[in-house]
Amino acid sequence: MKAVTISILLLAAALNVRAQDATTVIAKVGDTELKAKDLAPYLASLSADDRAALTKNPALLNQVVRSLILQQVLLKEALSANWDKRPEVVEQLERLRKNAIAEDYLVTVAKVPDNYPGETEIKAAYDARKDQLQLPRQYQLAQIFIGADDANAQANLDAVTKALKASNADFAAIAKDKSQEPQSAARGGEIGWLTVAAVQPEIRDRLANANKGTVTEAIRLPDGWHIIKVLDVREPRTATLEEVKPRLIEVLRNERAKSNREAYLAQLQQKNPVSLNELALGSILAGPVKN
Repeated sequence: MKAVTISILLLAAALNVRAQDATTVIAKVGDTELKAKDLAPYLASLSADDRAALTKNPALLNQVVRSLILQQVLLKEALSANWDKRPEVVEQLERLRKNAIAEDYLVTVAKVPDNYPGETEIKAAYDARKDQLQLPRQYQLAQIFIGADDANAQANLDAVTKALKASNADFAAIAKDKSQEPQSAARGGEIGWLTVAAVQPEIRDRLANANKGTVTEAIRLPDGWHIIKVLDVREPRTATLEEVKPRLIEVLRNERAKSNREAYLAQLQQKNPVSLNELALGSILAGPVKN
């Protein structure tokens, strides 16, 4: 199987929707690509805590993306072998279909009104959770990238380094001309805003005391060399209501939806009492079911 290539800094930036074009290729295996938009459904399925854990741990996010794209490769192989036609797979797909129908119905009956939450609920939630809304130091970064698999990597790296040392060096222009990561290169190397925790440790160390305008030396990572420019810096602070309002609305709606689900299922169980055959259930747990 071909190796997985991952754009490390763009992978971290993918967690920030504003900073990432949905069509940006995050990982690639042969002709199979995983784009930012393909990562979105997975991220949406995570809890706020799990998403925060990914943001703080680039290595964990890297592992998740590798698993997702290899799953696509595996699916291609399985379909080419007509694995979806096997009786046991057909049976499993039918179970999944029934579960999906029931789950979608439950989501619909537990739907939260469109006008919830109102401004009063949002403000109250913000005031109650201010201590959880501390933003770490953030960097707006740009990069010039030279890939490790480039046969002329050293020569290209030397040319970039020399160009950057010129008195009138224009980082954005050099990035557009020389960087080998096409998405960021098209934006003059710009990656977007990243928290300290979302930056690869090797790069994070170089940015410890970096100020706006700082340009690092070439930093060697598994995928190649990264020359980083700090376009701007945001110091740690408490997020404003306007900054977190969309996320607060999402959290409050999810909490209300969960409450609605639990209430509906409790009501359903009350209307339809469940009768269990404890003896038969015990025998099932004791051994395999015979046809």
